[in-house]
This record gives sequence, C-alpha cells and structure tokens, in this order.
Amino acid sequence: MQNYLKVIWGLQEWSDQPVSNSAIAEAAGVRLSTVSDALRKLSDQELIEHVRYGTVTLTELGREHAVSMIRRHRLLETFLVNMLDYEWDEVHSEADRLEHAVSDELMHRIDRSLGYPTRDPHGDPIPSADGLVHRPDAVILADAPAPCRTRVERISDADNEMLQYFASRGIVVDAELRVLPGEPYSETVTVQVGDSPVSLGPAAAASVWVSVL
Repeated sequence: MQNYLKVIWGLQEWSDQPVSNSAIAEAAGVRLSTVSDALRKLSDQELIEHVRYGTVTLTELGREHAVSMIRRHRLLETFLVNMLDYEWDEVHSEADRLEHAVSDELMHRIDRSLGYPTRDPHGDPIPSADGLVHRPDAVILADAPAPCRTRVERISDADNEMLQYFASRGIVVDAELRVLPGEPYSETVTVQVGDSPVSLGPAAAASVWVSVL
C-alpha cells in the first residue's frame, strides 16, 4: 500500500495531469486489475479519494503517508550516493528495498549526518521532517524557449540507461544548458553543454526539468 501511495504522489508531483488507474498501472508495472484492487483497499482506509473510472487523489492522511515514504526514499538515495559512493543510476531500487525497513530514528540520524539536504541526487526535493515540500519553479526542457540559458533542476530517474547517458554528456543537476534553436518540424531539442552541442529526442527532453536563467 505504501508503494501505491508513493506512485500516486510521484505522478502528481511534477505534473498537473489527473492521476488515472492506467497511469498508476504503468508507473507501478502491474496490471489494471491489480491496481483496482489496491485502490479499493486504499479507499477503504481513507487514504485516497477515487471515483470509479475517474481520477485518483490523495486524502490528507494519504498525503502524510506518501510524503513520509518519499522522504525516506530520497534521503536513502542521497545517503547511498554521498556516503557509500553509489552512482545516481544505481540507487532507486536500493532505496525501494531499504525504505520499508529503516526506523524513524535511523532516518533522523541519516538526515543529520548528511547536513539536512533539500534535494536528492536527481534534484527531487526531499520533504522536511514536518512534511513540507518545496518544488522548484521549473519546466520540462522540451518546453523551454529557444534560445535561452537554463539550469538543470531535476532529472527523472525512471530510466537508468538514460541517466548514464545524461551523466556522460554533462547533463546533471545544476548544470547550465544553453537551449539552441531547433530544426523546423523536428521534435529534437538541441542544447549546448559547455562547448558541446547535444541533441535530445522527445523522451530525453521530457525527462529533464530546467529553470530559465
């Protein structure tokens, strides 16, 4: 149930699109029927509001549980990268396994040992201990005007191979990118990283959030 709350939170954190059963199924990698069963249980526990064949929203109680799990997950990812030398494309699955087992006291000590970080290695905001979440003012790279200068605020961790590619080209959190005018009728986004131009297809350009400088 905690994983479903996390998925629902993740779907609505960076998007204004309504959260549907099919979107949850795709994000969680399960069948629609499995999602329907889980949503009924979450609704019975008053963790979500869900109209049959309609959208899914978290109740205040559901949000509290989701944010608590998100905080654990992102603190663990940060700990693995900063303290144990994991690469940023290695930590998502590790944090998924650990987040259900660690105690609140251990999470507090991890937070303190890291200096109370506000972002994880992918730029996602780490909720504070009292549940506050600050989302930076950012747009997906595909929607950034060209030409302009931007700073990378967040990169989706949904695709490990894409993370490896981004790192190899210098597209990381806080990197400055210059968005260059693209070819007419092309969905490719071209950015300049340092002195090197990099062309990104639609999936890659939709996985990077930037602030315009």
